[in-house]
Amino acid sequence: MTQTHFGYQTVDEEDKVHKVAEVFHSVAAKYDVMNDLMSAGLHRVWKAFTIAQAGIRPGFKVLDIAGGTGDLAMAFSKKAGPTGEVWLTDINESMLRVGRDRLLNNGLANPVLLCDAERLPFPDNYFDRVSVAFGLRNMTHKDAALAEMRRVLKPGGKLLVLEFSKVWEPLKKPYDVYSFSVLPWLGKKIANDADSYRYLAESIRMHPDQDTLKKLMEDAGLERVQYFNLTAGVAALHTGIKF
Repeated sequence: MTQTHFGYQTVDEEDKVHKVAEVFHSVAAKYDVMNDLMSAGLHRVWKAFTIAQAGIRPGFKVLDIAGGTGDLAMAFSKKAGPTGEVWLTDINESMLRVGRDRLLNNGLANPVLLCDAERLPFPDNYFDRVSVAFGLRNMTHKDAALAEMRRVLKPGGKLLVLEFSKVWEPLKKPYDVYSFSVLPWLGKKIANDADSYRYLAESIRMHPDQDTLKKLMEDAGLERVQYFNLTAGVAALHTGIKF
């Protein structure tokens, strides 16, 4: 059986899917609270930048992959309006339930679908925009997922990938201390789960850096790929166009 990374562990590919699922089943209820604490609210700034770069217009068809608790889907829905179509998808049912409920509580009846980003159940050339925020690093076959994202985009459509990335070198040591000491402690105190947040820190270190991800997107057939470093590279937004 082919092996892959789960944080710093080497595991069978099939096991990774289950292990990632366990992490997000565990943290779903406290996910938004922990995001605010972990990033001191900066994740909201990063998402606002992503929303601005998406340039959603009324009537757009939008796919939010690994959309979790629905932050991006909610913002995209307001911009796409009643003539638009914004899908919230995730591979994790616990996260998707939270996202669905949040959307409904805000008066939005988006289509919500449990699905795997590596095998998207949508036709070719369907969406104007595809987004994935903090989900790509958990995918086993990133190349396959990116190829699927490109496939479902219309010609001229844009893919947006918001993900943790490689931090500016002078900040690396304090960032490591924060990631491997403070994050698991916060996870234990707030979500009663230190291990999931230890995995989070490890998964960030195992994720491709900015230039490597740019090449992965180009290899998947996307063009005009560029990235924007956010908060000294703690996160980065990559965008690419399908021609």
